[in-house]
Amino acid sequence: MSTSNTKQVSVVETFMKGAKKGLYIGLELIAPAMVMAYALIAILTVTGMMPIIGKYLSPIMAIFGLPGEATIALIAAFFAKAAGAASALLLYEQGLINQEQATILFPTVIIMGTLVGHFARIVLVSDVAKKYHKLLLMIPLIDAVIVMLLMRVILKFY
Repeated sequence: MSTSNTKQVSVVETFMKGAKKGLYIGLELIAPAMVMAYALIAILTVTGMMPIIGKYLSPIMAIFGLPGEATIALIAAFFAKAAGAASALLLYEQGLINQEQATILFPTVIIMGTLVGHFARIVLVSDVAKKYHKLLLMIPLIDAVIVMLLMRVILKFY
């Protein structure tokens, strides 16, 4: 009969470890991004920049069935997916976008979300040749354009 030195982990210990990790992710990663999104929209609203952004970017965003103000969610997503999602929610709550427009924004925020952070963590850290940097930054943006157009078409027929 052999004895094993390996300790069997209980379900409770596994749950607690996962809960602790989830709490860390929420508090350390997601919450700051959401605060940034709220702050960004608040600053743009208080300074009167939101209507200006809406006015000047409306012709471009109209291609995707979005108002110019939706650009804020895309800019926020550029830095963090959670910030883009929070920005889209705030735009919806303020009546600046409707459900269909939020639906167009969702996959876009996911596809291009956290582009700056991921670029720094992956491309720069792994020392990818500089000649590919622009291409690696552009691909998620091109994907975002495609997905906004695709979502608009899908929603037209759905």
